Amino acid sequence: MEGVVDDLMREMLSAINPYDLMVTEFIRVVDQLLPEKVYYRLCPELLHGGTTASGTPVRVQLLGQDPNWMAENALRAIELGSKGVDANFGCPAKMVNRSHGGAVLLKNPEKIHEIVKAMRNAVDQSQPVTAKIRLGFEDKSLFMENALAIYEAGASEIAIHARSKVDGYKPPAYWEYITAIRKKLPIPVIANGEIWSAEDASRCMEVTGCDSIMVGRGAISLPNLAATIKISAPAYDWQQVLKLMLIYSEKELSGRKSSYYPSRIKQWFGYLNRQYPEAEQLFRQLRIYKTADEIIRQLEQAYAELMEIEKQQP
Repeated sequence: MEGVVDDLMREMLSAINPYDLMVTEFIRVVDQLLPEKVYYRLCPELLHGGTTASGTPVRVQLLGQDPNWMAENALRAIELGSKGVDANFGCPAKMVNRSHGGAVLLKNPEKIHEIVKAMRNAVDQSQPVTAKIRLGFEDKSLFMENALAIYEAGASEIAIHARSKVDGYKPPAYWEYITAIRKKLPIPVIANGEIWSAEDASRCMEVTGCDSIMVGRGAISLPNLAATIKISAPAYDWQQVLKLMLIYSEKELSGRKSSYYPSRIKQWFGYLNRQYPEAEQLFRQLRIYKTADEIIRQLEQAYAELMEIEKQQP
């Protein structure tokens, strides 16, 4: 979820959902111990006890291929206040994979073991060291070897996106592979993939036997998805989503990423389209606009129209 679930989005979503944990966008580790400012930029929650404003713990995620540098940076993340540290072996981005990071490491369970073990050895045993994987790179033939490599390296838990890199994000998610891993490993296994609703979450947990799930794209598509899953809250209607988008817009435009606002709000619409037909209709109107003022004017007009309709209802 690079470039999507940043600290502002984490703040917004954790305020309306009972998340147990949030994980940052990945921090790329290559050949050095990254300066503290990098961590504070990508995880400003570290300046506030490692939690969002509403109190949800946040865990720094690292992506890299050198065990020693991953270990050094894992220790730094913990020292700065991260609630554990997570290793990303699931990113399917071509640029990342060409640089020998992310999902391409799923070709090499031994390397994955080395990385996780180095991180585990560097970090105090009281702190979780976790990992996220896909089921493989070109295929799923090494799915169990990779999961065992992470467990045997000392990981506290493992999150599994139930597709290979080649599968991308195309349905379906192959939850039955997670079932096999969950039965094999004694550590917590967290299921991920194609969870768009409370019904999807229920089916995923039934198939996998997992009692914990991770949501990614679904959390943006249905902003209070976690609340619908965990406390059976009703899904946000379109009026609630529009109000949330206006709050988000105000915060984004007053922050350090204000120049990116037009592209980011359009990106969010791309996810909302899956759940809300109204999002697709409104997006057709605002996608031609280039400036923040024009986009916000359209959002405010759409919200005002909904409020007027509500007033007229008996």
